[in-house]
Amino acid sequence: MAQQAYMTETDNGGSGPEHRGTRLRRLFDRLLGPWRGDPRIWRRGLLVATCAVLLAVVMVLHSRIPNTIGNLGSLVETFLPWLGLLVPVLLLLAVLRRSATALIAVVLPALVWLNLFGGQLTDKTAAGGDLTVATHNVNADNPDPAGTARDVAASGADVLALEELTATAVPTYEKALASTYRYHSVQGTVGVWSKYPLTDVRAVDLDMGWTRAMRATVTAPAGQVAVYVAHLPSVRVKMEAGFTARQRDRSADYLGHAIAREPLKNVVLLGDLNGTMNDRALNAVTSQMRSTQGAAGSGFGFSWPASFPMARIDQIMVRGLTPESSWTLPQTGSDHLPVAARVKVATSGS
Repeated sequence: MAQQAYMTETDNGGSGPEHRGTRLRRLFDRLLGPWRGDPRIWRRGLLVATCAVLLAVVMVLHSRIPNTIGNLGSLVETFLPWLGLLVPVLLLLAVLRRSATALIAVVLPALVWLNLFGGQLTDKTAAGGDLTVATHNVNADNPDPAGTARDVAASGADVLALEELTATAVPTYEKALASTYRYHSVQGTVGVWSKYPLTDVRAVDLDMGWTRAMRATVTAPAGQVAVYVAHLPSVRVKMEAGFTARQRDRSADYLGHAIAREPLKNVVLLGDLNGTMNDRALNAVTSQMRSTQGAAGSGFGFSWPASFPMARIDQIMVRGLTPESSWTLPQTGSDHLPVAARVKVATSGS
């Protein structure tokens, strides 16, 4: 069969094969032709370029944004990954303005965002681990607590933490989970269900006046694990007060102190912390623990709101344990998504 070649008109009016390089050159000429010979490409789009530089500065110096005015720093850090959506917008504006200055400036926030969050775009999950844990804010107004309990139990978690339990719903959860979990304890509005024995169970003080955190020792086949379950106070965004999180911040400090005093080597924190790993207000906790999603997850693992997740405020953090995989579970009757992780328990000799 004769080889087919694309034909194009040659300089002398004849025809000949059109090379790939010729087609690419024509494409670039078509796209960049209007830019050539235009002396204003460096002077146009200065506003777009300035916005790009400011965006990069905000992402680089997010920890320096003060919380003195409406907890602005924590608000920015809560939704920090979403600032990356401004990069393609600025890129489009730079192209529409035909501004070389703006195009070069947009590279800066793009590189900063990739440096901060590029690792979240890769799949870091592994097949190892000897303990599966899960946590779920079940929502006090959940219309189907029994169905929610069955859904999270189907995840195969060895240890399950539930938050925002109400006194009227607790018996429903206990009944629905009884066949899967032999051991459980409820302290205030949080509870832990386990396939393995629970000992040293006690409430953890968050300086709130009622119990929204607990601690228990799980004796798993691979070793003992200190399990903390917490539901930190909610935050609100108000026009007159900004990002109100003072009680959340104070309770995070109390939780961090409790975990710091934990004598066991293997520690896992499960719960709704109403804050992300980027939020400096949670430093008392995050500075001493690893996020399973950050270490062994795929993607950002956003968990709230369940209908359109925008932030991961439901956390699984570990100390001593090695994260192997981390993921979100399907939506239940709650406004949060459940999250789960597979971890490897460190032995006393490791």
